[in-house]
Amino acid sequence: MTATMLALWPNMEVFRPVAYLLNFTDGMVSYQLNPNVATSYHGSLEDAIKIYSKTQEYFKKYDEYLLWGWTIDVEKGRPNIVFKVAGNSPAAIDITRKLESLGIGTNNTVTYTVSQEVKLILAKMEGMAEAVRKGILTTKVYETNMGGRLDDHLREIFAAKLVKDALKNVEDKLSIIYEYAKKIGIDIEDKDGTWIAPTGWGWDKVAKTLEEKIELICSRKYLKKLNDKNFAEFLAKYSGRDENEVLKYLDEWEKTIGMAGTLVAQRVWWIFFSRENKGKWLAYLISKYGLSPEQAEGILNNIDVLPASKRKPLDTYLTLARNNMTNTEFPNHQLNVLMFSRKTGFNLKKYDNAILIKHDPKIIEKLLTIEDFRKAYELTPDLADILRKVGINIEKMGLNGLKYEEWGLFGSTVKTMNGFTEAYNKFRDKVVKIAKEIKTKF
Repeated sequence: MTATMLALWPNMEVFRPVAYLLNFTDGMVSYQLNPNVATSYHGSLEDAIKIYSKTQEYFKKYDEYLLWGWTIDVEKGRPNIVFKVAGNSPAAIDITRKLESLGIGTNNTVTYTVSQEVKLILAKMEGMAEAVRKGILTTKVYETNMGGRLDDHLREIFAAKLVKDALKNVEDKLSIIYEYAKKIGIDIEDKDGTWIAPTGWGWDKVAKTLEEKIELICSRKYLKKLNDKNFAEFLAKYSGRDENEVLKYLDEWEKTIGMAGTLVAQRVWWIFFSRENKGKWLAYLISKYGLSPEQAEGILNNIDVLPASKRKPLDTYLTLARNNMTNTEFPNHQLNVLMFSRKTGFNLKKYDNAILIKHDPKIIEKLLTIEDFRKAYELTPDLADILRKVGINIEKMGLNGLKYEEWGLFGSTVKTMNGFTEAYNKFRDKVVKIAKEIKTKF
């Protein structure tokens, strides 16, 4: 915990002037709560409040210098921080609501589905409304949509299905999988034994069964795109189809699956922040929580959808919006976005408020044949009831969305949390080891 705080405080210092100049409606820095207690309401709250308090103590001293001579009366020491609350269990709903009610902002992560993101935005609204009624200043908060990780998961399960279909008439399936695994760079000694190899999600898969070994060769470490040449050759050889025909099929599905995360982000943003719906939520907040129009507007304006885990430039361009949208980019992705804009014929105006683009319905129809996309894209019955009462048009949105009790079982969630937990534990162990080494020298 202390090591992470010390690493993040300099980042918060950089954005601190922005936070004060914009009254904490920008300049926020995200802090990932301990993934080991992500499903614990009390454990997560205890960590968050402890971190917030220590950070506040530090910045009270820092702000004496930063705000020296500042003519406006401000709350010195208030951390420009939002806590990353993992949406891997229903506990995230209560954690989000409680932190927001204290004026402590949240950034929900490990979120890939409409049902997760809609429910957590509703929790933000409720918590922020409570804070406002108490006279507590709210901050900019975020609902992350990890679209690229949804795409990755869907690609993996779709690829695994293709492999099983191609090998359905083959007797010695394991030998064929073994040879292909070696070809794509998986280090295996014993064909019949346990295979252990990276997945590309930040953790190693222990594959014992044929099913698990097929999942491993289809993981994003070895199959970043469906239309991979080695994969196409493999499928063509054992399915008896022409390789060019297979490549064309895979290329079409790669483009289709690559739209999944964007479609989820688009639906969530439209539900809350489109011109036709935002006014309905203002009325909802005013009526349900007894807020003034200005207070309700302040809450809505402080909630942004945050597309993340992007894999290609269009993941950014197709989620551009004029309001309630924050796009955060890693440096390598920033460069990819820039280089895409330099292609011949590129027209930035095409992507003005691109979140409203109506994409080919056939893409959605194809994606809905994958059960996990249906879970990601549709509503749950209780959310549909809430949206209907608010006045949102939910026609054709479906009612087979991911249920709350399934949040921690969803494929993208399991794969991501395994990686996050592994990274956190390695970092913690490394810090402890260094601390012990230093202690012995003094």
